[in-house]
Amino acid sequence: MAKNVYECMFIFNANSYAKNPAGVAKTVEDMIKGVDGKVLASRLWNEQKLAYPINGQRKGAYWLTYAEIDSPNMSKLNRACQLNDSVLRHLAVKIDPRLVDAMVAVAKGETPAEAPAEGGAKPEPAAAN
Repeated sequence: MAKNVYECMFIFNANSYAKNPAGVAKTVEDMIKGVDGKVLASRLWNEQKLAYPINGQRKGAYWLTYAEIDSPNMSKLNRACQLNDSVLRHLAVKIDPRLVDAMVAVAKGETPAEAPAEGGAKPEPAAAN
């Protein structure tokens, strides 16, 4: 079965994130590897006030991750997120295969033109007229 690429947004408890920022990245990576997935890109997106309190928390750390996961294992990832006390909310959306390279490149901080095309070669710049 082919693996799909998912865009996952996690909202972490801001207090947990402030105490151990590296632990958040490790938590996400461990949850995804725990369901036989592969992290393609993972980074802090934003830390801000929540629209409404969640579990008594008024502030959250938004963590954006792109991961390659088998579809049947998504229920296991959802369960892992529910059991993790630091994860306030999470959402995973399947990405269209045509958009994966560009979206992962942007998440890594590259521009899509800098990202290597399939086969590892960089695209040639367009000629100016």
